[in-house]
Amino acid sequence: MKILNYISRTVWILSLVSLFTDTASEMLYPIMPIYLKSIGFSIVLIGVLEGFAEALAGLSKGYFGKLSDNSGKRVPFVQLGYTLSAISKPMMAVFIFPVWIFFARSIDRFGKGLRTGARDAILSDEATSETKGKIFGFHRSMDTFGAVLGPLIALIYLYYYPQQYKTLFYVAFIPGLLAVFASFFLKDKIRTKRIENKATSFFSFLHYWKTSPAQYRKIVLGLLAFALFNSSDIFLLLKAKQAGLTDTSVIGVYIFYNLVYALSAFPLGILADKIGLKKMFIFGLALFAIVYFGMAFSKSMYVIGGLFLIYGVYAAATEGVSKAWISNVSDKKDTATAIGTYSGFQSICTLLASSLAGLLWYQFGANATFLITGITTVLIIIYFSFFINYK
Repeated sequence: MKILNYISRTVWILSLVSLFTDTASEMLYPIMPIYLKSIGFSIVLIGVLEGFAEALAGLSKGYFGKLSDNSGKRVPFVQLGYTLSAISKPMMAVFIFPVWIFFARSIDRFGKGLRTGARDAILSDEATSETKGKIFGFHRSMDTFGAVLGPLIALIYLYYYPQQYKTLFYVAFIPGLLAVFASFFLKDKIRTKRIENKATSFFSFLHYWKTSPAQYRKIVLGLLAFALFNSSDIFLLLKAKQAGLTDTSVIGVYIFYNLVYALSAFPLGILADKIGLKKMFIFGLALFAIVYFGMAFSKSMYVIGGLFLIYGVYAAATEGVSKAWISNVSDKKDTATAIGTYSGFQSICTLLASSLAGLLWYQFGANATFLITGITTVLIIIYFSFFINYK
């Protein structure tokens, strides 16, 4: 197939690594809160744990992206990052002390922060400005297939071995190991090491914001404004539960969403290269607004199922496209820093978004939460349409 000629050996390997890792992570996603409660964690402590872990991942993305650019190396960051995430899975089951659980969860998120900027920089290096959508879209497709396989494996396992959560953490170690093994087939391209006058501090990536291209700052400001109102998918799943779906059906809807996402990401990436990354991203935002307005007014299980289908297409039209867009407007030597800085800020905004959504839900109800998010998204669409010139 001619289109697949754009997919290099390196992109295939990275995509397989992401698929295995996401399979391991998503295998545990449906049962993580249940497992933590079973070993004595309160809802508050679970929130603190997840908030701390995500903040650590977010801040470290920018730092390690900067470090990767400065060192001229990518692969060691990718290999170590995926290794840490793999070993964190069985660690969660070895001991159940809160401090140990915090340590294990933090290692997982630290691994994500370590690899993200370098991995996306490798993807960018494997593409031209005309094929960024294809490359990032293909990677997102493979990555998201892991989010389909993981919960399916978990459902099948728990059907035969109900409530045996600990063993599932050991099972999740297997695809994690496969990801680490596959990462050792990656090779760094020869690049010039950048000479820095001083060591890279943890927050040194923030300096990039001041020196980055104006177009980068304008695009990222819009992306972060959207991230600030794009709360966790858990709120959509809660709405589905309110509409009358059973627990199994809710997990089924989540798998269905990821399947649509996985199947759509690559073809939408191809289309994005043809029509422009900006148009594709705005299209995705429009779908997101439709979903949230629909969630606010709909009580039908069938309509909500249809909205999850649209939501999968939205994710496919924005996630990989946003990183492709950023890599196109930043200097090639700063790609990991540019994506890492954005990803870091995005993680913090996402954390705040979920807190804001929870507060709105508590004070004004679910419908108000979805309406406010939908209206804000329309304003962000206007911003990208009229204030961003880059296509």
